Amino acid sequence: MSNLDDLIVEALSELEKEVLEGTEEQGWFSLGTNLFRGKLGWVSWVIMAVQSIMFFAGAYTSWKFFQASEIVPALQWGFASTVLLLGALMMKLSLMPQIQANRILQELRRVELLILHSKS
Repeated sequence: MSNLDDLIVEALSELEKEVLEGTEEQGWFSLGTNLFRGKLGWVSWVIMAVQSIMFFAGAYTSWKFFQASEIVPALQWGFASTVLLLGALMMKLSLMPQIQANRILQELRRVELLILHSKS
C-alpha cells in the first residue's frame, strides 16, 4: 500500500477497516477466482465448462487433422479444429471485461469510503 493508504487506514474506525480490507488491490489469480463467486458466478462456471469442452474437442480435431492423409478430410478436420479452438479462446476472453468491471467496482468502494470518511 502507498503512504496515503496507510494514513487512510489509521484514520478509519474498526468497521470501516473491515470494509476497506475487502477493497485491497488483488492479483490476477484472485481476480480470476472471484469471477466464480457471487450472484453471477454460475455464468462463469458455465462459460468455463463450455470453453473446456470446446478446447478438448479442438485438440482432438487438431490431432485428427495431422493424422489425415488426404486433402479433403484434412481440410474438414482443420476447419473444425480452427473453429473450435478460436471459439474456446473467445469464450475465455469473454470473462476479461467482467474482471475489469470488478476492479472498477472495488476501487469505487474505496473512493466511497474516502468520501464518507472526509465528511465525518
